[in-house]
Amino acid sequence: MAHNYFQFRQFKIKQEKSSMKVCTDSCLFGAFIAGKIEHRFIHPKRILDIGSGTGLLSLMIAQKSNAKIDAVEIDENSFYQATENFNESAWNQRLQTFHADIKSFTTSLKYDLIISNPPFFENDLKSISKNKNIAKHHDGLTFQELILSIKNNLESNGNFAVLLPFHRVEYFKRIAAENDFYLKEELWIKQTPKHYFFRGMLFFATKPDLIISKEFTIKDESGNYTNDFNFLLKDYYLNV
Repeated sequence: MAHNYFQFRQFKIKQEKSSMKVCTDSCLFGAFIAGKIEHRFIHPKRILDIGSGTGLLSLMIAQKSNAKIDAVEIDENSFYQATENFNESAWNQRLQTFHADIKSFTTSLKYDLIISNPPFFENDLKSISKNKNIAKHHDGLTFQELILSIKNNLESNGNFAVLLPFHRVEYFKRIAAENDFYLKEELWIKQTPKHYFFRGMLFFATKPDLIISKEFTIKDESGNYTNDFNFLLKDYYLNV
């Protein structure tokens, strides 16, 4: 059973109101992007989090950067949950939530970096919960609509990153390419060496570059977290 909160080293995620709870792949995605900023591979000053849920990704990145982060969430309960988590964090002056549909979200300023853990279980078995369907399926946002929203809000030389189920990666890459985005890095995630890949993290740019492809395993054959996992999450997880 999911707890009502998840305690990280420098912040807490309350999640009782949100339809989407803290999960390992989201934590990996947040740490992956935060690491790029920390090690100065990218230097975003303004970041947009599309479909922020509890605000997990924004908080993970806020811990590692000085960027101003705007989080857009369509689900009312998740919006209030993210607002609460932001307000109780050490970085509340740099974090702002918007209760809005990203398809109609507008701002006068563009973003250097856009991140999203979008709805992705298109045509899969749906939940009886309407909120979960919006959060996890394409009922509220298709990949085409997501790409258009990114184009409308991204700086001309900006980057964006998404977390997807592995079986949707190639489809999303095709849509991104059709809209003049260039894949820069892809990270393929598997649970153990015996499992097949179940998630993909994609990092895009507006200009062509060499593509870096890597594989990432969460646990080893003995069921322990791998060294790669420990390195990526050591500044976030309490017991790593």
